[in-house]
Amino acid sequence: MIYLKTPEEIALMREACDLVSRTLGEVAKWVAPGITTLKLDTIAREFIQDNGGRPACLGYGGFPGTLCIEVNEIVVHGFPSNYALREGDIVGLDCVVELNGYNGDQCYTFPVGEVAPEVLQLMKTTKESLYKGIAACKQGNRIGDIANAIQTYCERHGYTVVREMCGHGIGKKMHEDPEVPNYGRRGVGPMIKNGLCIAIEPMINLGSRNIVIERDGWTCRTKDRKPSAHYEHTVAVHDGETEILTTFDYIDQVLGDRAI
Repeated sequence: MIYLKTPEEIALMREACDLVSRTLGEVAKWVAPGITTLKLDTIAREFIQDNGGRPACLGYGGFPGTLCIEVNEIVVHGFPSNYALREGDIVGLDCVVELNGYNGDQCYTFPVGEVAPEVLQLMKTTKESLYKGIAACKQGNRIGDIANAIQTYCERHGYTVVREMCGHGIGKKMHEDPEVPNYGRRGVGPMIKNGLCIAIEPMINLGSRNIVIERDGWTCRTKDRKPSAHYEHTVAVHDGETEILTTFDYIDQVLGDRAI
C-alpha cells in the first residue's frame, strides 16, 4: 500500500534528507587511497549520531554497517571492511538516516584518485540518468515513466541496467511501496500522486546486467566483475511539483573539480 505524505511529514523528511546529505558530505572529505571502508563507515555513524539521527541501515535485517559500501563491481549492499581503497577504484556509499521518525536515503559513487576514462563516463551517465528519472517523476505520470527514462538513457549510451534491485517508497520506514525499477515501459505502474515520496536510484553496469549475491547473503556484485555505478536521491511530490529532498551540494563542495 502506498502511503502518501502530508506537508508536515514531508517537512520532517526534508530534515532527515538534509542530514543524510550532510553525512555523505562529511565522508567525502575522507575518500582517498589508503583509507579503509570500515573507517568511512565509522565516520558516517558518528556524524549521524552526533547530529541526533539514527543510522537506519545499521542492524537492519542483520546488516553490519551504517553505509552500504560498493567498491568497483559491487552493485549494492556491500559490507564495511578492512579493505583499503586504491588509486583508480570507485566506491558507492549508500546511506539511510532516520531523524524524528522519518528516513532520508542517498547514494553517491566516488572516484578514488585517477579513474579510468571509461569508468568515469559510466559514473557520469549513471548520475545523469538519475536526473532523467527525476524529471519523469511528475504528478499524473506513472512509475514506469521514471523507469523508462532511466533505462533508455543508459542503454542509449551502451550500458546495462540492473533489474533485480530497484528504488522504493520511503517515509517512516526505509522501504515502502511502491517499488521504483530502473527499467520498464512508459505509462505503466502506480500513478504518481501528490504526497508521494520515493527514492530513485539507478544502478548501472559497464558490462553485463547480470548480478551475483555473495555468500554473506547481502553483497551484490556484477557477474562479470566489471564496474557498476549507483546514484540516489529521495524526492517528494507536493503542490503539483517534484522536490529533490536530498542534495549533492555538500559532496560537490568537498570534491570541487573532482565532482562527477
